[in-house]
Amino acid sequence: MSRVPATSWRLVLADRSEAPSDVVVDHADVLHERIHAGGSHEPRCDGLISGRAQDVEDPTRPPGKAAADDAEPDPEGREAAAADAEPDPEGRVREAVEAAARARHSRDLGRPGTPLDRRSPFFIGLTGAAGVVVTIVVAELLLKARSVLILIIVALFIAAGLDPLVRWLTRRGMPRWAAVVTVLLAVLVVIGGFIASAVPPLAAQTSALINELPKYMHQLQNHNSTLGRLNVRYHIEQRVTSLLSSKGTTLIGGVLGAGELVISAFSSFLLVVVLTVYFLANMEKTKLFFYRLIPQSRRERGILLGEEIFTKVGGYVLGDVLTSLIAGAGTFFWMLAWNIPYPLLLGLLVALLDLVPVIGSWIGGTIVTLVALTVSLVVAVATLAFYIVYKLAEDYFIVPRVMGRTVQVPALVSLIAVVLGGVLLGIVGALIAIPVAAAISLLLREIAFRRLDRS
Repeated sequence: MSRVPATSWRLVLADRSEAPSDVVVDHADVLHERIHAGGSHEPRCDGLISGRAQDVEDPTRPPGKAAADDAEPDPEGREAAAADAEPDPEGRVREAVEAAARARHSRDLGRPGTPLDRRSPFFIGLTGAAGVVVTIVVAELLLKARSVLILIIVALFIAAGLDPLVRWLTRRGMPRWAAVVTVLLAVLVVIGGFIASAVPPLAAQTSALINELPKYMHQLQNHNSTLGRLNVRYHIEQRVTSLLSSKGTTLIGGVLGAGELVISAFSSFLLVVVLTVYFLANMEKTKLFFYRLIPQSRRERGILLGEEIFTKVGGYVLGDVLTSLIAGAGTFFWMLAWNIPYPLLLGLLVALLDLVPVIGSWIGGTIVTLVALTVSLVVAVATLAFYIVYKLAEDYFIVPRVMGRTVQVPALVSLIAVVLGGVLLGIVGALIAIPVAAAISLLLREIAFRRLDRS
């Protein structure tokens, strides 16, 4: 058996072991003595070559002793490791409760925790399913609250239209609360004037109809009168009696339904007034709330666009109100000149209908023309010609002068917007269609079209 030089093992050990040099030399001497004494012809130097001198088996220990020592660690160390591996859950909870109690006194709600791993498949699936559920629930809630949301939109729209007047008064030195009260009182005076002018004629006409009912009944019994001959031919009296006897419950239900409609309309009007007052008094805070929904990197541009939209809405509302007042005043003086009945009532009606863009003035003119027929055919034709001329003057002279370049919506787009708004939201949609179209046009021009031009 050839002897392995100790220097060779020392070189191998010194090259591969991370242990100190004296440990390497000692283990090399032990290995050399075992080989020289006739030990194994193939010396085991796995532990030495692996670079860990402490893994070499100590020849002075009995066989198997090393494995037994490794298999039985210190009991105290095992208990400490177990304590570290299994923390007390209740203790952790108590620590969190104590930390929350300390933070509550300083009005600090704590630091946000570590964000979840958004790339996890479970998180992606859970987020997608939750998004679908939330979308369905929100859609259902919006559909059920549709009527209330429409009233909120109307109140915000009116407040945005009245806000320029409030700011104009505040620039003149008036406090904002006083400016809000002044503007609202002016609006209420206009509405009260319409009601005050409408109620007396309606009450007078209703009273006259009730007083004339006995006369009409007598004429129905008289076969020589026009109503009597019609009654003989078409059995009007029998049909009315049959209708009242068979459909009396339906008629009563219709009257009750009309009463509910009046109560609902009054409550809706009151809600719009209250919301308008709150929106108008807190317009700046309302704007700041919506601006905070925009990311900080885009907030400055969002504020500029938002202010431009509010300017368009305010300018449109004020311009629409002024043109409506002009239409009502023109109707009033025209009816006075031609002795057409109810000039004040119909003048206010035309002013209110003219608030509806495009078609409102035509409806008001048609009503006044029909009333003018009670005077004479010539007066009715003259009234119709008056409204045609006024509509042309309003579209090509009054509206450009009053609104200027505030809205900047083409006539065709305005017509389409009014029709779509009326179909979707009724009269409310027709009222807000043009400013909404102006806002959409602004966003398309400033955002979408610029990106498309750069692409």
